[in-house]
Amino acid sequence: MEEKILELLTNEFPEVDFTASDTLVDDGILDSLTLTGIIATLTMEFGITIPYEEIIEDNFNSIAGLAAMVERLQA
Repeated sequence: MEEKILELLTNEFPEVDFTASDTLVDDGILDSLTLTGIIATLTMEFGITIPYEEIIEDNFNSIAGLAAMVERLQA
């Protein structure tokens, strides 16, 4: 799942190095506009709805966090 999300987001947001850090939000690598785009991309690609309470730093700080969230929401 992590590889698929990394490939998807790298293609969608080529200006962001998603492997640069495990604290993408905390380090300011991801801004609010990019986060909104990531949410839209994941929603469309995986057919999930990301509820407001899932939009936290832990879920968006790394590809591993994103993959865990997507897998949890698909279950």
